[in-house]
Amino acid sequence: MNDNLKSDLMEKIVALCKRRGFIYPGSEIYGGLTGTWDYGPLGALLKKNIKDEWWKSTVQLRDDVVGVDAAIMMNSAVWQKSGHLEAFTDPLVECKICHQRFRADKEDEIREHEKTHKEKVGWTSPQKFNLLVKAYLGIIEGEQSEIFLRGEITQGVFVNFENVVSSTRVKIPFGIAQMGKAFRNEITPGNFTFRSREFEQMELEFFIKPIEAEGNKWFEYWKNQRIKWYQDLGIKKENLRFRKHEEKEKAHYAKVAEDIEYEAPFGWSEFEGIHHRGDFDLSAHNLSYVDEDGNKFTPWVIETSGGVDRSLLFFLLDAYHEDGNRVVLKLHPKLAPYKVAVFPLLANKEDLVSEARKIYKTLQQDMMVAWDDRGNIGKRYFAQDEAGTPFCVTVDFQTLDDKTVTVRDRDTAKQERIAIEKLKNYFSEKLK
Repeated sequence: MNDNLKSDLMEKIVALCKRRGFIYPGSEIYGGLTGTWDYGPLGALLKKNIKDEWWKSTVQLRDDVVGVDAAIMMNSAVWQKSGHLEAFTDPLVECKICHQRFRADKEDEIREHEKTHKEKVGWTSPQKFNLLVKAYLGIIEGEQSEIFLRGEITQGVFVNFENVVSSTRVKIPFGIAQMGKAFRNEITPGNFTFRSREFEQMELEFFIKPIEAEGNKWFEYWKNQRIKWYQDLGIKKENLRFRKHEEKEKAHYAKVAEDIEYEAPFGWSEFEGIHHRGDFDLSAHNLSYVDEDGNKFTPWVIETSGGVDRSLLFFLLDAYHEDGNRVVLKLHPKLAPYKVAVFPLLANKEDLVSEARKIYKTLQQDMMVAWDDRGNIGKRYFAQDEAGTPFCVTVDFQTLDDKTVTVRDRDTAKQERIAIEKLKNYFSEKLK
């Protein structure tokens, strides 16, 4: 992908997200807040669908994984024990001309900034910058307790490890899954929603016996499971790759780490990590496990950690197509915000509107359905293509005679007549 096309695509996605109600800038009417984003009607549905599909594949369809939902605010001792107060840092440098700050390891961003100044830019020495966001609890000023909003959702699983083991019938190997918000004091948020200060994660901590062969087996297993999940939901295979972390860039808890990266307009970018965390976390919290034979040991952990917001952005980028003057979001039907849109051919014909409303209400019991009676049919199709809606149903005058409707396919624009009574079965097959 050449640079002009990359830049053009990103601009088009940002415009589409605003225009169709996927993503808005956070606090926009007051000038915004850098690194925060609000999800509109379509974006909220797309985000929910991504999370639902992840939960289904990771928890619902497995016998060896259970879920939790831990608190965002945690005792500060958690972050002390986990190493985040000391090691959860980025290297920060400051431009000596304009005093703008950047991550020292983001060389491309530093070079781009240098081009904005006529004179040669000088930089301060790199300093460690902790990414945890501070908050305060208490009602009396000066007597409040300092806490941290979680910088990752992982620790909520580890501090509940004993609770899960004692309250369920899980046995090693088993996993604990969780989704939720995390917060980071990012130095330079950017690339739309890719690097934000508030974001959502979907993570699995999979506990295994502390044997190297087991660790290698499960690490490879979860690598393959996770990249297959994205491919099954429509991301092109050629746009995905694994990248192994070099020793110097591994997180403080990682024995081995690999990222799933997507070839975005701004380059190959990580949006899910697979980490062999060894026994770092459970040891840090002084936690262990006793098997059915009475053997006590500290399990190892294989982690999969994906970003909901980054995944959503890459699903949108991968689904974006232009067909002449027609923009089509070819989202997988499981992810599409609305599965079907229902139209009366003419909004001023009561018989057509009444019949269309009946179909709309019937289909609404099983799926998200959009209603649109504005403008002409061509404009309605155009709007639903941009929204990623897989099928449109039009009630016309023939419907009143033979109880059939026109069903239009988003990706091919082909139309066929389907009996109203067969619509539910038709869509249940098509939307798999």
